[in-house]
Amino acid sequence: MKQLSDIGLIGLAVMGENLALNMERNGFFVSVYNRAEGAEAEVVERFMQGRGAGKRFAGFTDLSKFVASIERPRRIMMMIRAGKPVDLVIEGLLPYLEAGDIVIDGGNSNWEDSERREAYLRERGIYFVGAGISGGEEGALNGPSIMPGGAVEAWERIAPIFTRIAAKAEDGTPCCSWVGAGGSGHFVKMVHNGIEYGDMQLIAEAYWQMKHILGMDNEAMAEAFGRWNEGKLSSYLVEISSQILRHRDAATGGYLIDHILDTAGQKGTGKWSVINSLEYGAPLNLIASAVYERSLSAAKELRLRASAHFALDHHASAANGLPEITLEALHDCLYASKLVSYAQGFVLMQQASRERGWGLDLASIARLWRAGCIIRSRFLSEISRAYEETTQLEHLLLDDYFSEEIKQALPAWRLCVAQATLRAYPTPAFSSALNYFHSLVSGQLPANMLQAQRDYFGAHTFERTDAPRSTFFHENWTGFGGNTSSTTYSV
Repeated sequence: MKQLSDIGLIGLAVMGENLALNMERNGFFVSVYNRAEGAEAEVVERFMQGRGAGKRFAGFTDLSKFVASIERPRRIMMMIRAGKPVDLVIEGLLPYLEAGDIVIDGGNSNWEDSERREAYLRERGIYFVGAGISGGEEGALNGPSIMPGGAVEAWERIAPIFTRIAAKAEDGTPCCSWVGAGGSGHFVKMVHNGIEYGDMQLIAEAYWQMKHILGMDNEAMAEAFGRWNEGKLSSYLVEISSQILRHRDAATGGYLIDHILDTAGQKGTGKWSVINSLEYGAPLNLIASAVYERSLSAAKELRLRASAHFALDHHASAANGLPEITLEALHDCLYASKLVSYAQGFVLMQQASRERGWGLDLASIARLWRAGCIIRSRFLSEISRAYEETTQLEHLLLDDYFSEEIKQALPAWRLCVAQATLRAYPTPAFSSALNYFHSLVSGQLPANMLQAQRDYFGAHTFERTDAPRSTFFHENWTGFGGNTSSTTYSV
């Protein structure tokens, strides 16, 4: 065995352990480190005697010895909890690092923290990479999607490892390529997770309509999701939804899905996506609806009281003359809504890239997500093609292919939202996606009333339809006001 390792990995929780095994299986000698405190005291020993036994690993609980064991310039990857723990580990590493060493954060860190850390370590001659990693436990072990950004000087040194351990698309291309400067890698991962939130909520709403409006049992729903996964809706989340619906509970013998409480958790990346969409003025309302729906799901006791209080009728549609929905209509509703979710995410990345000068390659990012990650979907190849053909494509839905897909799905999309609304079943993500689309394609919106109100009470001025753009006016609405107007600006 060679004396020095190829890379060091800090953190042997689920993702770190599996990434280490992935690296070793792909021919790399890996030093692993985990702090030896409290409940974590035996983590390294357990790994070295368990899944790492007899393999090309060196285990450490002493940080200085761990760093010394790695070939120079060192490549050190952290797979630890985001936030303060990352800063603490960086500070612990610094006394043992040398100029040119590379520190990689593979956790779900906030991109602004990565931006700060890249600048901080660059001043000390150390290269920092914030690498978004998606794929969960299975992806970490067998090939994740990797989205590295930060100090571009580090890419040549880490690329041989990252491209080998990453998932491979159907054409054999690694789902890993350089994203951009600063915190761009973690920004792209944040958007990925936001789309993931939206995707999951959309599938949950499709499941709920299958169950309550179409009256399908679990086996029929599993079969439907399985068929959908063979066509336009082919994706990891649709695939596992079919498997989930068939899974039996060992304790009761029934379907496990029917015993899972309807309260969902979240870890923050969806919320960060929504916050950043507000900062960059890129509407992300579908994903916001998904985030808020998780929060509302957590208020289980309140929902039970409200349900008993209002006792809504779920059989109201028969008298309204609308056609009944079909499974095919629900397929089209889910498909169109998913396209909106991805489109919104790509607009946010495009806007952030322009403002921060990252130069994000949206076609390349779509390719990164074709395998390994949670939101991998068949139509990502079409998204990549759209941004390759028109590098400054203003909006994904303006691409000819996606425009036609939306047009074909639109009648079914509207019907599913209308029927669910009439029957008092919630469709926050379906509805949000549809209303976003309706607003996007409206040449005129009621914002003239909004601006008139703002000018009436706050003298915020307005533009006129019969004057050039960016020419602002103020009206003395009451006859008692003055001619002084507020400064014109947008946040």
